[in-house]
Amino acid sequence: MSRTSSLEIEYPSSDGKPMAESDLHRDWMVRIIELLKAHFAGQKVYVSGNLLIYYVEGDPRKCVAPDAFVVKECDPRRRKIYKLWEEGKIPSFVLETTSSTTRGEDQRGKMSLYARLGIAEYFLYDPLGDWLEPALLAYRLVGGGYVPLEPGDNGGILSEELGISFRLEEGQLALYDGMTGKRLQTNAEEVAKVKSQLQQAEAQVKALQEELNRLRGQQGP
Repeated sequence: MSRTSSLEIEYPSSDGKPMAESDLHRDWMVRIIELLKAHFAGQKVYVSGNLLIYYVEGDPRKCVAPDAFVVKECDPRRRKIYKLWEEGKIPSFVLETTSSTTRGEDQRGKMSLYARLGIAEYFLYDPLGDWLEPALLAYRLVGGGYVPLEPGDNGGILSEELGISFRLEEGQLALYDGMTGKRLQTNAEEVAKVKSQLQQAEAQVKALQEELNRLRGQQGP
C-alpha cells in the first residue's frame, strides 16, 4: 500500500457502540481507569479505556476497545485512538467489566484476540457477580495462550505486569499496591480522605479547647 493511500484511510474514534451496558458497569470502568491513572501518575505509563485500538494497518475494521488497558514505557499523553503500528507498544494489561451481553465475547473472541496480540495479562470483573464465578478472573499469557491465575493467601490476584493486587471484598473490586500493601484510591478519594482527616483533627482541637476552658472555670479566678 502506498503512503498516499494509507493516509487516506480513516480510523474512527468511535465504533458507535454504547460505552457500557449499565450505569454500574460504566461507573466501574471509569473507577478502574482512574485508580490505575492515579497509581501510575508521573510515570511513563499510558492508562486508558473504552478507546479504540487499531491493530492492522490499512484495515480500520480490525479494532477493539478494552474497558481498561495499560501500556508500559509509553507516553501518557491523551489520544483519540491507539494505532499499534505507530505506537510500537502493545498493552501489557487489559481488564474487561463483564456483563450479560459481553460475557461470551469477553471469554472467547476477545480472549483469543488479546492472546494473538501478545497482551501479557487479561483480567475480567463482573460487578454484579451474576455471570462469572468467581466474579474476578485473571489470566497470563504463556506459550501463545492464556492460563488462569490463582488467588494468593490473602485472596488477591497479583498482576506481575502492574505490580498491583486485585481482590474481591464483599463482591467489590479493590486494588492494592503489591509492594506496600496500600489500597489504591482515586485522586478524588485521596482529597476526600485528607479533608476528613482535617475535619477530625479540627474537632479534636475544639474538644480539647472546650475541656481546657472547663477546667479553667473549675479552678476559679
